[in-house]
Amino acid sequence: MSDNKPHINAIFKYGSAWEYIFENQRFINEFCSDVLEDYIVSQRWYGGKASALKYIDIESFFKIENENDLFYGVVLEVNFKEAFVQEYFLPIGLVKEKDYVDHNIIARINLNGEKGYLVDAILLESFRSQIFDKIVEGNKYKYNKVEFRRGRKCKASAYESSKFLSAEQSNTSIIFNDKYILKFFRRVYTDQNPDYEISKYLTNKGYFTNTPGYAGSITIKFSDKNIMTLALMQELIPNQGDAWEYFVQNIEKAYRKLTEKQYNVKSLNVLKKYNQIKVDDIDPKLLKWFDRDIFEDVEKLALRTAEMHITLGMERINASFTPTAYTYDYTVWLKNRLMYMLDNRINLLENNLHKLDGMMVEMANDLLDHKKKIKKRFLDFDESQLKSERIRVHGDYHLGQVLVQDRDFFIIDFEGEPESTIRDRKVKQPPLKDVAGMFRSFSYAVYATIFNNIDHYQHPVKDLFHSAEVVYSYMVGVFLNAYIEKVQNNNVNIGYLNEIEFLLEYCLLEKAIYELGYELNARPQWSIIPLKGIVNILKQNNDE
Repeated sequence: MSDNKPHINAIFKYGSAWEYIFENQRFINEFCSDVLEDYIVSQRWYGGKASALKYIDIESFFKIENENDLFYGVVLEVNFKEAFVQEYFLPIGLVKEKDYVDHNIIARINLNGEKGYLVDAILLESFRSQIFDKIVEGNKYKYNKVEFRRGRKCKASAYESSKFLSAEQSNTSIIFNDKYILKFFRRVYTDQNPDYEISKYLTNKGYFTNTPGYAGSITIKFSDKNIMTLALMQELIPNQGDAWEYFVQNIEKAYRKLTEKQYNVKSLNVLKKYNQIKVDDIDPKLLKWFDRDIFEDVEKLALRTAEMHITLGMERINASFTPTAYTYDYTVWLKNRLMYMLDNRINLLENNLHKLDGMMVEMANDLLDHKKKIKKRFLDFDESQLKSERIRVHGDYHLGQVLVQDRDFFIIDFEGEPESTIRDRKVKQPPLKDVAGMFRSFSYAVYATIFNNIDHYQHPVKDLFHSAEVVYSYMVGVFLNAYIEKVQNNNVNIGYLNEIEFLLEYCLLEKAIYELGYELNARPQWSIIPLKGIVNILKQNNDE
């Protein structure tokens, strides 16, 4: 934090001991208004930066202690001027002035004449070791029914070491004993987090092993139906990085080869839409520059995706996971959600046209010209025509949610779409929504390779786009061939071919529209990728 923040320079003085600090009403008032309002907005995990903060309340707090150390777990209720609320979890610790090293200071504090610093407790090894040992021991606390639970995959007996996983933004993850990873959910909800819920379910079912096993958790139980997940611990999967990096690196190698050898990409044909194909049947001309290994990896990823859905669709007792038919209520929920999202994206696109250039402007105008057609496509969803079933799904499935280990794939992070409410994330969806998410990620990987290296390629842009559509069509074909065979042989009801294609295209359009909002807000120059995806879907339908 910078020194121009008033709470950093100020020293807050109280005549209370640390163990009774939350019984001091003046501390609570000043902590919420004078300290947290400055502190929280600068944290990477804070998701309210685009909104106007109104005030902060402490919704709940509890002690985390052993014979040596006392910390507090604090659930914050952040109220916004736009009339909505978010909840965040912040564990805090007290570091005496003489023991201060280099921690992220929340505030300077003086308790009964002894100076110290309030800090995020996660930064303190004494806190991390205590948390881990409590999970291993499976201790339970009475206050607000805070529960430290040991999961089936936890084989540890005590704390040995800890280090941070630095890549995360919205959560904070810690690696323990080089064997487990504990994710603290910073944005929390008065409901079980889907990541916790699905991880525990998959581990207990035991069929799908290509995901980190559930090793423990921290929850608050306010009542039988109100449970807040604060942290999830899982097995640490040794890996060579995520599948996004892996696929992009291999696709870049192929495109360097394309340039070096000057292959004639115009001679390659794009596969018919959603045509299923085996790796052995791929056009040999394509394999001259695009390695067969990439398609074998796509096939393996398809099998792992199918196995995930098979496990998520096999439940017959737990109502949270039992397969469900399409209903009128689901259709109303879906259309309301998509109409709101589409209107939001259209307004966002119109307001950001000035940030776009070149072919992006043409594609954006094409989308705006066809917005009624897109709306009609979304409103044409008719549950009475669908014979397949909905299941719990990953919900935010893409290459970044997959770890690579020796050319095998492990699926992680079942939290769902960040924009969705916690309850919307738990709605059962067509498993093809995950498949569509992965297909959009394939498209991103290919087009990102082209756009990021456009000056290094000697082929005309038109030919590069054609090559991208060829590669994408084969990745989709190989994936679908392996996925459909696997799920249908294991009794996952995804419908017959016409229904599969309808749901897949519906979900692809939904996903591309969703992505457009993210890109326009975060990195406008990448908007060309979802715009290209939307235009391609519209063009394919015009060609039929």
